[in-house]
Amino acid sequence: MTKTIILATHNKGKIREFREMLIPLGYAVQSVYEVIPDIAEPKETGHSFEENAYLKAVYYMKQTGQPCLADDSGIIADALQNRPGIFSARYAGDDCDDEKNNQKLIRELARFPAEKRTGRYVCVLVLVWPDGHYITAKGTCEGVLRDFYSGTGGFGYDPLFYLPEKGKSMAELTGEEKNTISHRGKALRKLVEYLR
Repeated sequence: MTKTIILATHNKGKIREFREMLIPLGYAVQSVYEVIPDIAEPKETGHSFEENAYLKAVYYMKQTGQPCLADDSGIIADALQNRPGIFSARYAGDDCDDEKNNQKLIRELARFPAEKRTGRYVCVLVLVWPDGHYITAKGTCEGVLRDFYSGTGGFGYDPLFYLPEKGKSMAELTGEEKNTISHRGKALRKLVEYLR
């Protein structure tokens, strides 16, 4: 019997990454918006990536009655006292997009020299079952936040996020390379180990 996992996202990039890792384990993987197209999103009232991921996973699990996988992820700039952090997706306001978020980050980092622009991507995954038990997995990826775009792959802050050991931005990596080193890839591999 095929096991189903509902993904608490409509982000096509995330859906693709989750499917690549979970389908080989025998899971049917659907976005919650494929199951309930007009579902309302929960308010992200948590104070950490972990709290927000858990809140989303429980909310969508209750709506669908299926195991639900949610993530909360974002980028942290050391020079900005760990911002954008949990506000990464709406850093430039509620009606923002990737471009507006990236431009705000560039503006805020402009006063810092290049060597102070270190940071990391963080991803926390929470998978909740209808019986209430859940597992969490966390991944991070260290890098440097640059003030210019490089690469056309990925999404979000990827064109600004430079990986010195690769000599590339996150947006210049192939999907396979990104899954190997990204915060979400690392968290997903931990989750996959739990599920095996």
